[in-house]
Amino acid sequence: MSGPTASSVSGRASLVPPPDARPPVRHPDAPEPGTLLGAHYDQCFGCGHEQPHGLRLDATAGEGVSITAEFTVQPAHQGAPGLAHGGVLATALDETLGSLCWLLQTIAVTGRLETDFVRPVPVGTVLHLSARCTAVHGRKIFSSAVGRIGSPDGPVAVRADALFIEVPVAHFTDNGRDEDIKAVMENPDRMKVTRAFEVNP
Repeated sequence: MSGPTASSVSGRASLVPPPDARPPVRHPDAPEPGTLLGAHYDQCFGCGHEQPHGLRLDATAGEGVSITAEFTVQPAHQGAPGLAHGGVLATALDETLGSLCWLLQTIAVTGRLETDFVRPVPVGTVLHLSARCTAVHGRKIFSSAVGRIGSPDGPVAVRADALFIEVPVAHFTDNGRDEDIKAVMENPDRMKVTRAFEVNP
C-alpha cells in the first residue's frame, strides 16, 4: 500500500494552527455557560426543529470557547441497517463545531472537516458531542470535536478536526436560494432574521 499523498499531508497540515495563531477569546456578549443555544435557523438540517428528518441537535454553551451537544440517532439517519450513516455523524460534528461561532460572535463557514469514525453508532443511540476552539489566525478558526455513545463519558464513536473561515453576511445573501433568503428577510421576528445568518456550519 502506498503512503499518504502530498494533498492528504497538506490537508492535515491545514488543520494545524500556525505558530503565530492566538488562543480563542470568548466574546463578552456570548451566551453564558449552560445556556441552551437553540436553532440558528428553523430549516437547518443540523439544528432546525422544523426539519422532519434533521438531527435537531441541541447545543449548550460551555466554559471558555467550548460547546456540548447531543442528538438521538433516528431510523431516518441510517446508512447500514440499524446503524447511523457516516455522513449524518459528520454532520453532527460539523454542526457542533459550527456552534462555537456563537461564542466568538463570528460569522463563519466550514473550510475543512477531517473526521475519524471510531465505532458504529446504532439507531436509538444518544450521541453526546463536545467541541472546543483551539486557535484563531486571521479569518481562520481552528477547532476539534468528539462524539461519545450513551453519555458524556461514554466510548468515543467519532471525532473531528476542523478549519472554519470567517465570512461576511453577503456570503449567504448572495449565494443562497432566493426564495429562502426572501422568506428569512421578511420574517417579522427580527431576532430570527439576525440569527439565520450568524452561524452557518
